[in-house]
Amino acid sequence: MTFVTVADSDRAKQTRATLDRLHAMVADDLIAVNRVILDRMQSPVTLIPQLAGHIIAAGGKRVRPMLTLICSRLCGYGGRRHLELAAAVEFIHTATLLHDDVVDESDLRRGSATANAVWGNKPSVLVGDFLFSRAFQLMVGDGSLKVLGILAEASAVIAQGEVLQLITANNTETNEQQYLEVITAKTAKLFAAACRLGAVVTDRPAREEQALESFGHNLGISFQLVDDALDYSAREADLGKRVGDDFRDGKITLPVVLAIRRGNEDERRFWRRTLEDHEQEDGDLDQAIRLLEKHGTLDDTIERARHYRAVARDALAIFDDGEPKSALLDLLDFCIDRAH
Repeated sequence: MTFVTVADSDRAKQTRATLDRLHAMVADDLIAVNRVILDRMQSPVTLIPQLAGHIIAAGGKRVRPMLTLICSRLCGYGGRRHLELAAAVEFIHTATLLHDDVVDESDLRRGSATANAVWGNKPSVLVGDFLFSRAFQLMVGDGSLKVLGILAEASAVIAQGEVLQLITANNTETNEQQYLEVITAKTAKLFAAACRLGAVVTDRPAREEQALESFGHNLGISFQLVDDALDYSAREADLGKRVGDDFRDGKITLPVVLAIRRGNEDERRFWRRTLEDHEQEDGDLDQAIRLLEKHGTLDDTIERARHYRAVARDALAIFDDGEPKSALLDLLDFCIDRAH
């Protein structure tokens, strides 16, 4: 296996430096977006801001709202609409994280206890619903039916992706196309919407909308492919969750899909026992990693991520060179560099 995240490596430092540069480019806008987030998550029901603040304060890279900000700048936007829309994008993302952690029974996210581990499942689900509602208030406040349509569709598709993942979970017959349908819905759709908003608020031509949507879509797929590979290869401190959580949850991600397809019958029996029957023993995670390495599926997953990065890069060709375009290209490289 050729990619293992090492926190103190030169590559890791370079990756962090790339993200720092991107944040610095839109630092003032990000401060304004965070102000909107803090304001809109307030409620007289004290548990709501406590729980919402817990997951928001846990950090995260703010990649999705940052995409809206940078794409708006790429299209020459000089107003303020993109700030509240970036906050809406982050609220949608945060709400899905709360729901995801309940469904997955996760107890760690970004190195901290999940909200459901602290407060329980019911409050987490309900506060997730609250954040969805706040996102829709921000959309309505923007006053554009087009914006409302884009983000409402994204929210619906994300929910469909959650259900589709439930259907495919623990099913070792899942194929690569079904896996791609799940990550397209769960991850790529919101990336695409976040990018497209940059052209919409600037009233740019349809071809630029489509280009940014394509960029976000392919970036999102690449991003998730890398995440799914890292679940079997990164250090826990770098990943922000326990290594092997996908394995323990019985999730059928691309590295596993490829290993099942390439393995012999004894290996397929192993995957059925551990993922379908959920009969896991000490040492099974190590065995799973050995099988992924044997068949080269982690490296091949990263190669697929590079393919989608190339498609995303091509989508930006119609835009003029400059700092915003360079920042988006850096973000593409950051996505892959996390795997090294």
